Amino acid sequence: MEKKKPMLISEPSSLEKMEVGRRPESIFSRTPEEPLKPLRSIPEPEVLEKANRRKYPGEYKLRVLKEAETCTLPGQLGALLRREGLYSSHLTTWRRQKEQGILDALSPKRRGPKTFKRNPLALKVAQLDQENQRLKWKLQQAETIIEVQKKISEILQIPIQNDARIS
Repeated sequence: MEKKKPMLISEPSSLEKMEVGRRPESIFSRTPEEPLKPLRSIPEPEVLEKANRRKYPGEYKLRVLKEAETCTLPGQLGALLRREGLYSSHLTTWRRQKEQGILDALSPKRRGPKTFKRNPLALKVAQLDQENQRLKWKLQQAETIIEVQKKISEILQIPIQNDARIS
């Protein structure tokens, strides 16, 4: 196999071929036996207003984990990850979830605050608590009025007649 020679950037012919602002595909000169690989399509520059989080079903995760276990040669795992569009951290997380036996964890989870079932008595408790607070306020207001009446009667020296309390 022929050893590739590094391309010198100072050569004017190589500078003309290079596009400004783009990384050259390879710094080695190509041999005639190696055809040029077609360039990937240019990604869409528009960014979505809200990014969609990728969700993977449990069956897909298990299938990818089984395929990853069968990869023995160097580079096979990387090729699998590139083909599926995954990161190695996905495999690490999925393996940990599988070892812990969390079958629900292999399915995508809904993000955000969790919804809790309301206790059917919670509404009644809230209503009674509100009524209790209202009655306490009325009682305090009534006690304040009674205190004021007592002080006024003392100042004016008027005797207080409580027929209901005497008995």
